[in-house]
Amino acid sequence: MKILIMGFGKIKFMPYMNFYLENIDKNKNDVHLLYWNRDLQEEETSHLQGVTLHEFKCYQEDDVSKFSKIKSFLKYRKFALSLLKKESFDFLYILHSLTGFVVYGYVKKHFKEKYVFDYRDSTYEALPPFKKIVEGLVNGSVVTFVSSDAFRVFLPEGQKEKIITSHNILMDSLNHRNDKDLYGTCSDKIRVAFWGFIRHEEINLQLIKQFGADNRFELHYYGREQQIAENLKVYVKENNISNVFFHGEYKPEDRYEFIKTTDLIHNIYYDDNTLLAMGNKYYDGIIFKIPQLCTQGSFMGELCEKNGIGMSCDVYSNTFTQDVYEYYQSIDKDKFNLDCQQELERVLNEYNKGCELIKVI
Repeated sequence: MKILIMGFGKIKFMPYMNFYLENIDKNKNDVHLLYWNRDLQEEETSHLQGVTLHEFKCYQEDDVSKFSKIKSFLKYRKFALSLLKKESFDFLYILHSLTGFVVYGYVKKHFKEKYVFDYRDSTYEALPPFKKIVEGLVNGSVVTFVSSDAFRVFLPEGQKEKIITSHNILMDSLNHRNDKDLYGTCSDKIRVAFWGFIRHEEINLQLIKQFGADNRFELHYYGREQQIAENLKVYVKENNISNVFFHGEYKPEDRYEFIKTTDLIHNIYYDDNTLLAMGNKYYDGIIFKIPQLCTQGSFMGELCEKNGIGMSCDVYSNTFTQDVYEYYQSIDKDKFNLDCQQELERVLNEYNKGCELIKVI
């Protein structure tokens, strides 16, 4: 069978594609991958042996308005449709609702019940045409994977049987589960760390103000830096804040080093989509056994408190840093590690069910 995995970003920023790649038999199938090189920097592809790559190159900043991206989206659509028509694929994996949105007409006509749909972003759900197309994508799929159970409210009620929960877990991380316990370093500061694409300026500015004024803490940022990160760095410099640090972009395996110097994970976001989403750092927290800070009222925050693996908090509270300090000091390490283990087992059970399903499609 000739299979195309359709991505909407750079390879290194789509770790969730590994969930599919690792469970498709490349010896029995001709596997292709479409990805979008948005920063025009060369990709590392040596780990994709046995996969035919199709690169769409078009510069596009991520942290800009939705409407400013339309021109680039149309270029991607033209490239993707040309590839679909030229290569005569038998089956598709459509990663991200935007991918499905731009090629929906062709997919609806030629690939009914010949694709898997991966839903992981509700950003555009307020647009009625988008919502209608998402419903069509779910209805026409063999199976739809959803990255957060909170996103199910956007999906067709009558299709529950074909909607399966997936998890953004990097399996190689399990090989490093005890690295922090074995090799971690101590500090007289509580080291809070964020890793990923640095965005959400307002909430991060507030965190910098809060932690920057409390010398019991350090705040570390690891990840892609565009204009928002530059703005935050300027604020830190202009205000002579000495306990906030920016370390730049990293490779996934670099996490195994900086978790050794991390005491709390900054998993705080604030917009309509991320309040419902499940981020990679949630899984890193339960794998590496590091407590995490989440936004009060968010889906991840509810899970953290329910499962005993973190704290949901209000970064605008006058007692924010004191609340975090008291939470950290109150952690019973043995109980916390057991709670992480129980949540990891639940996640892996659902993850493995999804893997088995892909293998028999």
